[in-house]
Amino acid sequence: MIVAAIPRAKTIVAEVWRPLTALFVWDVAVTVTYYILPFKAPSLPLTLFGSVLALFLGFRVNSAYERWWEGRVLWGAMINASRSLARAARNFLAGPEARDLRRSIVLRQVAYVNALRCQLRRQPVDEQVLRFLSRGEAEPALARTNIANGLIDGAGRRIADAVRSGWIDTIQQTHMEQLLVDIANAQGGMERLKNTPLPNQYRFLPTLFAHLFCVLLPIGLVETLGFATPLGSTIAGLMFLAVLRIGDDLVDPFADTVHDVPLSAMCRTIEIDLLQAIGDPAPAPLQPVKGVLW
Repeated sequence: MIVAAIPRAKTIVAEVWRPLTALFVWDVAVTVTYYILPFKAPSLPLTLFGSVLALFLGFRVNSAYERWWEGRVLWGAMINASRSLARAARNFLAGPEARDLRRSIVLRQVAYVNALRCQLRRQPVDEQVLRFLSRGEAEPALARTNIANGLIDGAGRRIADAVRSGWIDTIQQTHMEQLLVDIANAQGGMERLKNTPLPNQYRFLPTLFAHLFCVLLPIGLVETLGFATPLGSTIAGLMFLAVLRIGDDLVDPFADTVHDVPLSAMCRTIEIDLLQAIGDPAPAPLQPVKGVLW
C-alpha cells in the first residue's frame, strides 16, 4: 500500500508509459493524416461518449474499491480476534502446568496469519510456518491443501485438550471457540475475495469502451485543436485510462502489489502483540520502503 503523500514518479511512469506512448503515437498519426490528406473530421458527440464512459468507469472503480476496503476490514477483524485469542489463552491457561499449551496456541496463531498471508498472495507457506512451529507440530497442517485452515483446526484441538486436562471449563472453551469461528469467518471472506473476480461484464465492457473512446478522441478533436491534438487528446485519453487502471489495481486486494492491503505489516502487528502477550521478545514493526508499506 502506498503510504507516501505523493506516489514516486518512477511508480507512476512504470504504470502509464505504455498506454501513454501508444495513445500519443495514434494521436500524431491522426494529426499528420489530417494535414497531409485533408479530410472533413466527423462531428462526434465526444461529450456524450465521455459522460457515459465516466459512468461506466466510476461504477467499476467503486466496485473495485469496495473489494479493497472489505479486504482491509476483514484483516482488521483478524487482528482483533488474534489479540483476543492470545489474551484468552494467557488468562484462562494461567497455571504453570499449562505454559507449553498456552505458548503453542499463541505461536500457532502467529503462524496461522502468516500462512494465510502467503496463501492469499500465492507464495510458499512452509518457511513462514516453520518460523514459529517445529516440523513435528506443523506437519499435520502442512500436509493439508489449506494449510491455514489446518493450523486453526490444530488450535481447536489444543483447546479441547485443555478441557480434558481440567485446565479450562466449558464456558471458557466456548469463548475461545467463538474466537476461532470469528477467525475462520474472516478467512472465508478473504478467500471469497481472492477467488471470485469481478463479473466479466464489469471488466470487459469498461475496458473496451475506454480504448474505443481514446481511438475516437483525436478524430473528433483534430479540427478544433489542430497541431495541439496529440497533446490535448493524449492528456484527455490518459485520464480515462488512469481511472481504468485504478480499478485494475484495486480489484484484488491481496495480489502483492504496491496498491494492495499491507498484509506483511498487519501480520507483523499481530506477531508483535501476541508475542508480547506471552512475554516473548518481539520484532520491530515493519516500516514503509520507498513510500510503500507491504
